[in-house]
Amino acid sequence: MAGSDTRLLMLIDEDAPQISAISPVAAHEGFDILTAKTYAAALEMLGAEDGPEVDILLFDGEVAADNAGRFIQQVHELQPDCTILVIGTRNAPEIVFDAMKGGANDYLVKPIRPERLTTALRNSSLVALPRDELLPLSEKLVSILEFGGMVGSEAQFRIALAKAAAASRGNGHVLVEGESGTGKATLMKAIQHTSARAKGPTEMLECAVQRHDMLEGLIFGRESAGTPHDLERQEGVLARCDGGTVMIGSIDALPRELQDSLDAALETGIVRPVGAAHGFKIDVRILASSRVPLEDMVKEGLFSASLYEKLSLTRIVMPALRDRSGDIPALTRFFLAAFAEVEGMKHHSIADSGLSLLEAFDWPGNVRQLQNVLFRACINEQREALTDHSFPHLSALLGDTDRGESRARGLGVLLYKEDGNLRTLAEIEADVIRIAIGQYEGKMSEVARRLGIGRSTLYRKLQELGIDNPG
Repeated sequence: MAGSDTRLLMLIDEDAPQISAISPVAAHEGFDILTAKTYAAALEMLGAEDGPEVDILLFDGEVAADNAGRFIQQVHELQPDCTILVIGTRNAPEIVFDAMKGGANDYLVKPIRPERLTTALRNSSLVALPRDELLPLSEKLVSILEFGGMVGSEAQFRIALAKAAAASRGNGHVLVEGESGTGKATLMKAIQHTSARAKGPTEMLECAVQRHDMLEGLIFGRESAGTPHDLERQEGVLARCDGGTVMIGSIDALPRELQDSLDAALETGIVRPVGAAHGFKIDVRILASSRVPLEDMVKEGLFSASLYEKLSLTRIVMPALRDRSGDIPALTRFFLAAFAEVEGMKHHSIADSGLSLLEAFDWPGNVRQLQNVLFRACINEQREALTDHSFPHLSALLGDTDRGESRARGLGVLLYKEDGNLRTLAEIEADVIRIAIGQYEGKMSEVARRLGIGRSTLYRKLQELGIDNPG
């Protein structure tokens, strides 16, 4: 359970099966559940003098239709600290935009997967994240499955990618460690996608969102004893992925006794379902992730030393975004380009003041949080260029301190001024020439060749644009 204190979740929905699917997950995460069939009834309860203090409000955006944004605003007027989660379908972007403009925190796609709902509920309690920032959006963007498409040039990140690329050519188990939001799942998918087992069966099992008493059956399977009150027969993920790959997320959350069982299965290659008289052979590759260094857990006796030894033959550490802040400009450009491909979204650029603000924040939620903050800014910003004013929550957290120029100067060409207007062609051209001079260490013949102009033209432009001649 995420926490010991009981909290209140209000669910507005008329879909009985959906209510039945949501309720046990929310209850397991420590929520009492209050239901309302209509938005009018919900507002009446929330506004009553002795009404409930709701921590999370979850509602179906399709029922609200064009009124979703207004309804969310009304809820926040009555209870400003209430977190809003919206349910909808993939093919209704207008509902997403209306809800996000109204102040929704997250958008859950039907049918809601239990692990996705659990993540949303748990993230709602992360006080380290700005309260009103949008939470995970991985369901709306295509996952990167090639190493070449993973953005970043900082040394620690490139080392992680190089080790992952080498691991994809092998057949051994892999352990990926790193904080939440650093891209562990994305990296594991890239390893699997480029491996010899790419066409084999593959599944992801996230330990952190599963009940401990259910994990054994999910992993190893379960045989029915045939009694009236016995659980139905269940095939485990190891059996379903025979000949392929099992990705185990948050293996640090796997109970100690199941660690030993998994270790034995990997040692012998034999899986024995719960209640079965005999086991059977399997051939499975494990790609596991951990939110904490497993070696420390081994030293504390919290994790199997033998299982750690098997998994960590290839150990990859994904750095936190605060340790690769030089990648923020490139990641920002990548996400803005990706958002522009979403139907109904505008193309946005970013001004230097916006990048300076992003670089000054320490990103406790890492790359995932950067993605979500940028998405919310794109939803709300009417101008084409994002500035520091496009990120009011970050500005409030960081204050009015002088953040200086963005480190992106020299790493890329800024097209827009802080007021959202285009820079002049001369300013842009001057930046390109400066970047080229730095890139090719002042070797003017090479600079001219790379820019596709003659040396005489290059020297003329240096004089016209007021650029110091390094030669």
